[in-house]
Amino acid sequence: MKTYKKKGDKKIMLVTGLIIFLVIAFLASLSFGSVKVSVRDVLGAFFSPDISPVSTTIIRDVRLPRVIAGLLAGAGLSAAGVILQGVMNNALASSNTIGVGSGAGFFVMLALAFFPGKVWLQPVFAFGGALFATLTIFALAYFADTSRITIILAGITVSSFLSAGINLIKTLDTDIALNINSFLIGSLSGVSVRDITVPGILIVIAALVTLFLAGPLNILGLGDDVAASLGMRVSLVRFILMIVSSILAGCVVSYAGVLGFVGLIVPHICRRLFGNDAKLLIPCSILLGASFVMICDLLARVLFSPYEIPTGIIMSFIGGPFFMYLLVIKKGGRRLNA
Repeated sequence: MKTYKKKGDKKIMLVTGLIIFLVIAFLASLSFGSVKVSVRDVLGAFFSPDISPVSTTIIRDVRLPRVIAGLLAGAGLSAAGVILQGVMNNALASSNTIGVGSGAGFFVMLALAFFPGKVWLQPVFAFGGALFATLTIFALAYFADTSRITIILAGITVSSFLSAGINLIKTLDTDIALNINSFLIGSLSGVSVRDITVPGILIVIAALVTLFLAGPLNILGLGDDVAASLGMRVSLVRFILMIVSSILAGCVVSYAGVLGFVGLIVPHICRRLFGNDAKLLIPCSILLGASFVMICDLLARVLFSPYEIPTGIIMSFIGGPFFMYLLVIKKGGRRLNA
């Protein structure tokens, strides 16, 4: 009895730590940059009428939209990673490693090419591209065999095809090519309230839906046969989960570009801390993912100040070694319920 109580207390402390870390990351992201603003002035920009107009403009108009964009991106990609890893029962699955991010990116580029200036279409196209990539990968794995290696190989195949499409558009449309590099790497530079309004609302709704789907995701992790014996309509539940993950990943790509490794690193860390129960894993991954992207974006702004590098570069420096760790130490990934 005492052992269970200690485990419960430890998890409560860890969750509390994640919340505190999120608040610190949020305030630090608002405070630091090419121009340093004290935490007092950051809080004053929202609650005090006597704060400097310059500080207020920097905080409210420049940094706040970007920080919120990073928070939403981390939360969305982390939740999508938990879903994909659970649905595919593979620790290496995420929106980027299996090509979902590339699908969303390719369709966003189609929107830019054929509907320039219509920003509101980008989340729609991004969702369509993410869903297209997810369903294609899942279909290839289903008709070949459903092993985790097959799914990863299917993701590589689809990602290569979509990358070829991206390069084709870049070659044919020079106007897009000039401004697309940051998008393909992943960057939060220049993100405005207008850019994140629609995607942000969809990410919040999809994240809440994900929390309600934690129970079915747990049952699905037991295996298709067990889930079916418990009365679950496995194909329908899997399809719904894939749609939700596509909304999350697609909406992030629509304004932040192809940010890598968030959906791989964060769920894995949270799984080690909190176990496989999706009811706890999903909200904790959302908290840690939001903090992770905000911190990476902060590093991208301050490491080479006054110059700024794309956020995706920082994530790749962190995520690349982590991915190699999973490949080597975990021998190509392992089943999550093993």
